[in-house]
Amino acid sequence: MADGGRRTLCAIAIALIAGTAAHAQSAPEVSTDSGSARWHPMLLGTQMDFIHQRLLPFHAPYSGDNSLQSGGDAKTSEAYGIYAGMQIARGVEGYLDVEMVRGKGISRTVGLAGITNGDVIRQGSADLGDGPYIARMFFRYTIGFGAALDTLARAMDQLPQIAKATRLEITAGKFALSDLFDVNRYANSTRQQFMNWGLFQNTAWDYAADTRGYSNGVALNWIHPSWSLRAAAMQMPVKANGNVFDSDLRQAHGFNAEFEGHIEPTGTVVRLLGYENEARMGLYSEALTNSGNFDPSIALDDQPGRFKYGWGVNIEQPLADSGETGAFFRYGWGDGAAESFVFTESDRHLSGGVQISGAHWGRRDDRVGIAAVIDGIVKVHQQYLAAGGDGFLLGDGGLTYGEEQIVEAYYRIQCGKYIEVSPDYQFIKNPGYNRDRGPATVLGLRFNVRY
Repeated sequence: MADGGRRTLCAIAIALIAGTAAHAQSAPEVSTDSGSARWHPMLLGTQMDFIHQRLLPFHAPYSGDNSLQSGGDAKTSEAYGIYAGMQIARGVEGYLDVEMVRGKGISRTVGLAGITNGDVIRQGSADLGDGPYIARMFFRYTIGFGAALDTLARAMDQLPQIAKATRLEITAGKFALSDLFDVNRYANSTRQQFMNWGLFQNTAWDYAADTRGYSNGVALNWIHPSWSLRAAAMQMPVKANGNVFDSDLRQAHGFNAEFEGHIEPTGTVVRLLGYENEARMGLYSEALTNSGNFDPSIALDDQPGRFKYGWGVNIEQPLADSGETGAFFRYGWGDGAAESFVFTESDRHLSGGVQISGAHWGRRDDRVGIAAVIDGIVKVHQQYLAAGGDGFLLGDGGLTYGEEQIVEAYYRIQCGKYIEVSPDYQFIKNPGYNRDRGPATVLGLRFNVRY
């Protein structure tokens, strides 16, 4: 199955490249507002990402079903992607992304709120196989306003074009909420920047998604040169970390809204995010009350119509080198009453760090990143884990609570035009919020090839 899946993905890549690569290199930019259309598929990019990580042995007096493996571990993940787009009609574009993720994360991708390998968010702790799958398949309808124009460069899920600087973009289909919300120039890509889940996203944002991180829905994005306002309604899975969506949209959906403001002349970007999920979730308080003489089970308490909500702040600040050197900050808050359901087990999030351009030592395209993240959970969530309960990522069989604290540093070496190699170091204090275990150290090496 694995070899067959890889051959299928390679065949798709060869066909796309053979049919559209020449257009991607030479086709001029077009304007969706002028009516000029590109009526053929266009290859927007391909990439391969290989991450090898080694978890060193660490102290742990006890372990549970979902503990980080104290004896150490080593795993390699592989991620492949092909991204294509097409202008269908005036102002209407279609996009199709095919991906394949093979291999595993260390410790079966459990035992931490800040999982150390962002590529395995596409796999999660469930076994979904390692064949190719459709990651995104959506339409985007753009309505332009005013006379000012904006140049949109070719990118993944973005056709090159001249568009109105003020415009409304309507996206419908299968995509990831994280494509549009909580983005940050310096901490956004596990394949080029920080690998840890808590450093490319706000972990307290339990965004609507399946196991791999995608969902079906509609998003509206009002874009102005100095600010943006976006909102989305998406499907929720039937169960935590699940890959099947709940069809009862009245009692299972995720609502998201975000305001983005640009502050000149400093170049500061501020994003304010809010979300509310409704789904078949369990409540930690009821799971504890109903457990009797047994370990509590949040999954057994699942009922439709339960709510979970939260908010976040996201700041990026260019510092030098045309913005290639800069800093970021995130804060996230979740109510924590209902179970962590989709992304990871976190109710509080605080992170910040810097990206430094290699221009300062004669390596213009290299980057260094250094950042830290602190995750926390509310009291009732702590009590649930301390009583022996398991979440979809955590469960040591007991708990002496402490905030999970992670520091990550990477050096991204640009090797020619298409290849990047990144040594990576992560230090983890209180893994899984447990002061009885750790600290843990993870050493990593990432190899990325992209076109």
